[in-house]
Amino acid sequence: MEHLDVLIIGAGLSGISASWHLQTACADRSYAIVEARERMGGTWDLFRYPGIRSDSDMYTLGYRFRPWRNAKAIADGPSIKAYIEDTAREFGIDRRIRYEHRLVRAEWSSAHARWTIELEVGVERSPKQLTCTFLYSCAGYYDYAQGHTPEWPGMASFGGRVLHPQHWPDDLDYRGARVVVIGSGATAVTLVPAMATGAHAAAHVTMLQRSPTYIATVPSVDVIANALRRVLPSGLAYALARWKNVTRSMFYYHIARTRPAMFKKALRVEAEKALGADFPFDVHFSPRYEPWDERLCMVPDGDLFTVLRDGRASIVTDQIAHFDEAGVVLTSGARLDADIVVAATGLRMSLLTGVTLVVDGIVVELGRTMIYKGMMVSDVPNLAAAVGYTNASWTLKCDLIAQHVCRLLNHMRAHEYVQVTPRRDHSLTELPVFDFTSGYVQRASSRLPKQGNRAPWRLYQNYVKDLMSLRHGRVHDPALEFRTASRPATLGGVAETLFCADA
Repeated sequence: MEHLDVLIIGAGLSGISASWHLQTACADRSYAIVEARERMGGTWDLFRYPGIRSDSDMYTLGYRFRPWRNAKAIADGPSIKAYIEDTAREFGIDRRIRYEHRLVRAEWSSAHARWTIELEVGVERSPKQLTCTFLYSCAGYYDYAQGHTPEWPGMASFGGRVLHPQHWPDDLDYRGARVVVIGSGATAVTLVPAMATGAHAAAHVTMLQRSPTYIATVPSVDVIANALRRVLPSGLAYALARWKNVTRSMFYYHIARTRPAMFKKALRVEAEKALGADFPFDVHFSPRYEPWDERLCMVPDGDLFTVLRDGRASIVTDQIAHFDEAGVVLTSGARLDADIVVAATGLRMSLLTGVTLVVDGIVVELGRTMIYKGMMVSDVPNLAAAVGYTNASWTLKCDLIAQHVCRLLNHMRAHEYVQVTPRRDHSLTELPVFDFTSGYVQRASSRLPKQGNRAPWRLYQNYVKDLMSLRHGRVHDPALEFRTASRPATLGGVAETLFCADA
């Protein structure tokens, strides 16, 4: 049976990052990437809906080790996918990817200090096994198989088409159609202006939201970054632009959480400038929650506000009573006639979707575990997961996690450790891993690991704190139990003969 030092799950943005760090800092380790889909790119290959783009600037969503060279800071999905593919090709990572390899079961044996991996390969889903010493999940935190679509009364009677943007059909022609987009999150605010403009524009697009969302206008082009690139070497220009944007996003997040009234006023001034003073702002853009209780939506160059002002799109804040043959009937008694309804109603969150995780014969229930440094799971040996920020670019955290995983692997090699396991302190107070009130987070809360109320079990959603902890902090942490194959383990530097692999 084939054995690898490290097996990476997923060939998306974080999987390519993990691979680069591994082959750079741990060049003597064997590794491969297994990818369930037919192509690399992850999210940026899966989502094909109109207007798909980043909601973070590419100077922070891009890799630290490979500058983003496109003039646009807010990039479209195909450009991001091409950036991932080019990175993988440039560093030979593409040769390590095994497509249509779906992880279905991973079983850890302390006696042998390795994972036994069960895969389903190809369209036939043929079974295949291999073993690895370390398992590194870069598969994201949501279910690629399906999004969240509520069952509204009367949907079966609707004469048009209902679809979820996670699986956008290639044959959909919405030119001249009446479109209702249900939702108010990042996907909805992207779809509405995209479907309302261009050669394939719908006759009219209505954004139907149950409640408002905070929306901020951001420039699609970073003028300062582009100016830096004209006068400085590309690597230095990229680093400066990246740090500029990191500090700016941290500043705005801090203001939003500590001075919400000031933050809300600034958003309102910007929106009213784009929409006009007579627009019913309080009805449609004044949420009941505070800024960043849910993720803030970004619209490049105010494109959503532009189509609302021009009348190509409209926004309705109401709830669905039921569908009928011609459209959607609202609880207020109003109705929205539609040919196409897009349910931009969120994701189904899940870590290691569809994977059975077993440690020494016991099935792991992730909802009963705690996350260590935002990257490892309590009582699960030799496993890391790349999970990015909710208040900043995903890749910022994933790059830091990849660096720390490599530091950990090198520490284990230097001390002849074969196993590392985070052991939680049961005096910790359990908290939700994501401090969000969003529906998709609340629906999945019971299935996700928890965080603790203090380090290293606390997620701070702060790049500078994580930089100090993951890139520069110590590896031999008191919360980690290390084991060798023939000598007693160490837990925080204290010998523990109980966990010796040959005991």
